Amino acid sequence: MSGTTGSGGSGDDITVVHLMRHGEVHNPDGVLYGRRPGYHLSELGRQMADRVAEHLADRDITHVVASPLERAQETATPIGKAHGLDVATDGRLIEAGNIFEGKTFGVGDGALKRPGNWKYLTNPFRPSWGEPYIEQVVRMMAALGTARDAARGHEAVAVSHQLPIWIVRSFAERRRLWHDPRKRQCTLASLTSFTFHGDRIVSVGYSEPALDLVPEHLRAGAQPRFGKGAVKGQP
Repeated sequence: MSGTTGSGGSGDDITVVHLMRHGEVHNPDGVLYGRRPGYHLSELGRQMADRVAEHLADRDITHVVASPLERAQETATPIGKAHGLDVATDGRLIEAGNIFEGKTFGVGDGALKRPGNWKYLTNPFRPSWGEPYIEQVVRMMAALGTARDAARGHEAVAVSHQLPIWIVRSFAERRRLWHDPRKRQCTLASLTSFTFHGDRIVSVGYSEPALDLVPEHLRAGAQPRFGKGAVKGQP
């Protein structure tokens, strides 16, 4: 990561970019929705977004940006409204690509039971079933840099998705990128906060302002549930 400053920076600016995961999505059939359009926040998800907006109301937020997917835009809207800001869109914040989009993972009838899909499961380190981890790092670091530059000396909120947030955090904290998905610390409506000194990341924090609204089985570190009735979009 560069130690130089972007446009308008002095090199001593302290800027915080909060990478926020969107709220709960209405997905009664348990589809892996990924980048598919048409998936909106549930009523509970809207409550989560409002809760985080209240949590951040007194913070020095000068820039709000979101992935182009509906659930991210809807999560960002109350935050932007609370600060009198329009929500910008950055395609680099989008969900990770996944070959299993549109499929379910129910026991006995899910995508993993079909031999034709097994060829996509050969390399968990890349991973072979979707967008390479390193490509997620590149685009997410670039999106972080743009949000940082837009809020120099202040704070920004960038709404994205669980896997890209976890991957860029792992990179910043110098951890391996391949991992057990059940152990991601990135609950619905959580904030992974990157503090920059100039252009350099000096710390990464994590908070869950809406944790009491998150069903226990969807909290960070919980065992995911798949199939009909599941609401998670990323196994």
